Amino acid sequence: MTNHPVNNSRQAPVGRRDFLAFSALASGSLVLGICFNSGAIARAAEPTTPKLQNAAGEFTPNAFIRIARDGRVTLISKQPEIGQGIKTALPMVLAEELEVDWKDVTIEQADLDPTLGGQAAGGSTSTPNNFDRLQQLGAAARTMLVEAAAQTWGVPASECNAAASSVHHRATGRMLRFGELAAKAATLPVPDPKTVSLKDPQSYRLLGTRVTGVDNPKIVTGQPLFGIDVNLPGMLHAVYEKCPAFGGKVASANLDQIKAMPGVRDAFVLEGTADVLGLMPGVAIVAESTWAAFSARKQLRVTWDEGAVVRQNWDGFVAQAKERASVPGEHVLRNDGDVDDAFKAAQHVVTAEYQYPFIAHATLEPQNCTAYWQDGRMEIWAPTQNSGAGRGLVSRTLGVPVNKITVHILRSGGGFGRRLSNDYMVEAAAIAQRAGAPVKLTWTREDDLRHDHMRPGGLHFLKAALSAERKLVAWQNRFFTFGHGGKPADGGDLSPDEFPGRWLAHYRAEQTVFDTGWPMSSWRAPGSCVFAWVIHSFIDELAHAAGRDPLKFRLELLGEDKIIASTNPKQPDYHVGRMRSLLGFAAEKAGWDPKRFARGRGQGVAFHFCHRGYAVHIAEVTVSPEGQLKVDRVVVACDVGAHIVNLSGAENQVQGAVIDGLSACWFQELGVERGRVAQGNFHDYPLLRMPHAPAKIEAHFLRTNHPTTGLGEPALPPLAPAVCNAIFAAIGKRVRQLPLARADLRWS
Repeated sequence: MTNHPVNNSRQAPVGRRDFLAFSALASGSLVLGICFNSGAIARAAEPTTPKLQNAAGEFTPNAFIRIARDGRVTLISKQPEIGQGIKTALPMVLAEELEVDWKDVTIEQADLDPTLGGQAAGGSTSTPNNFDRLQQLGAAARTMLVEAAAQTWGVPASECNAAASSVHHRATGRMLRFGELAAKAATLPVPDPKTVSLKDPQSYRLLGTRVTGVDNPKIVTGQPLFGIDVNLPGMLHAVYEKCPAFGGKVASANLDQIKAMPGVRDAFVLEGTADVLGLMPGVAIVAESTWAAFSARKQLRVTWDEGAVVRQNWDGFVAQAKERASVPGEHVLRNDGDVDDAFKAAQHVVTAEYQYPFIAHATLEPQNCTAYWQDGRMEIWAPTQNSGAGRGLVSRTLGVPVNKITVHILRSGGGFGRRLSNDYMVEAAAIAQRAGAPVKLTWTREDDLRHDHMRPGGLHFLKAALSAERKLVAWQNRFFTFGHGGKPADGGDLSPDEFPGRWLAHYRAEQTVFDTGWPMSSWRAPGSCVFAWVIHSFIDELAHAAGRDPLKFRLELLGEDKIIASTNPKQPDYHVGRMRSLLGFAAEKAGWDPKRFARGRGQGVAFHFCHRGYAVHIAEVTVSPEGQLKVDRVVVACDVGAHIVNLSGAENQVQGAVIDGLSACWFQELGVERGRVAQGNFHDYPLLRMPHAPAKIEAHFLRTNHPTTGLGEPALPPLAPAVCNAIFAAIGKRVRQLPLARADLRWS
């Protein structure tokens, strides 16, 4: 398990299995084979007999901890780092229970290794899937070190304790550093991690504090770290031209002319596959430098067979949705009570249409990958969120056995769900099979926008009924989404449990899927990132229609403290009391009082539950008479369980969620015309810039006695509805179509 951000010399790949097997055979150092399986750890072996020490006296109680004789501690991070801080946070969990001084710690990024279990970063799962067991592993190692010290001193282990990379004997004041105990500890039997005593959270010294990211020094000094930094001896550079229309194939290309250009080694056609998220057909150019490859691409002339997708347009699908909105949808997701009768008996019926576009992930680092095909083996260096799925895609597409593919996980310059797909990985591998040398594939920004796996757009036709007592009694949502083969794309599937379903006696949700050839996939907080805007904007409409305070209206709708059971066994139940408490907590922190704002200024609220986390946003905005919007303040309250692992990282996640969510709802939009994306770079696909950023972002965490969960996704969805609800409070204009940049916010 080695760290390969950049290789300066060619070496045969050494996997974790080989490393541990070699170490055990050559030196007899203690190794406990512990693997993660779907977030849990299984004990594969438990040596109970003493082992010989190696020359360095290194102590390796499990696959995630190594302690050298000089006291240096190496902790292994198995999840991909995409900017969410997991490479710092999860080792902190180990370090806390191990009682190691953080200054003694070095973090290594693990390569893809099935024995480590899931190594994907998505769905805010990294923390909840690893937290408990990493605690146990750290505690098991600490237990062994304490026992080693106790045996050295001839005293009971109960008289000793570990702290700051040392073990102390309380009665005599004696102390031994971890490095001094490594050799002795390596001879001891390994305790069952499930039986060791964990620390009292009240005694935590590291968890909950602010710890800077372990990669920050390399980032700020520009040292090689990201996928795009890889530089191997003899490496060639590649570009890959795909049809502007999704799924189009190459009819002909001026390959001979391209091959004759300076620095070009080869140019060839890849036929691709039918998988819209896999290897698309295209023309590869392999050259001696990125300049030579990019220059040759400018001279490339391809005749494309664009296929049937060229007849698909966003505007056409919108028109179809509007025509079909008056009739029931194709699929009924939920149908409780009698919605039609409830509407007939209602005192007041409110209808609205909400629409949001396709958007791109727009990661700062464009997609890239380096691959080397040699002697029937494929070695890959990739900034990926899902290396296991990437390896599987390469194996299926190119016919290479999985055990012949090595994947080195590199830091990603942004993910947001884009790097859960691995099309760039299979492109690099396919090109490398013909190159005879390591090949780095680099996408341009235009490639990245025009061939992104987009967040699907959608249209919601909503109808709700209010009783004479001004209470919400019925709800109908006719939702039009996009997908493939009749199934919605990731992030385009409305759950039958989506709020306020299960809360109302009369509730109906319908879904119609438009089949497309467009590549679509998860975008940060899939589904929730747009459903929260639709639902909580409409709820705000209903609150105002009822003449009610928007916060009190939501509390009444939530009802009393109870647990709302999920109809999907894979999804968590909804703890109403947690959301009610969080709303009160957020209102207190924000000073909720919409009536105190003069016209042109407003305060809006929204909440959402997703990815096991609860979040509330309260936004304050100013809108000038000329329609210029300024977001003055965003107060975010989150309940993600009992522990905040890294307070600095948690605050960064909330701040990033606010910025990302505001950027998406204010500016981002991909226009799909004739089966292709109209935009090409940041001049026509603007992101949020400093002048538009909120003047103040406040992050508050409500600790509750629940399992610790992730934060990157739960903190995003309420941003858009909170801001749009604040706009309505300020000027009385309701935003029902994104991006906000389309809206006319002028008032007088």
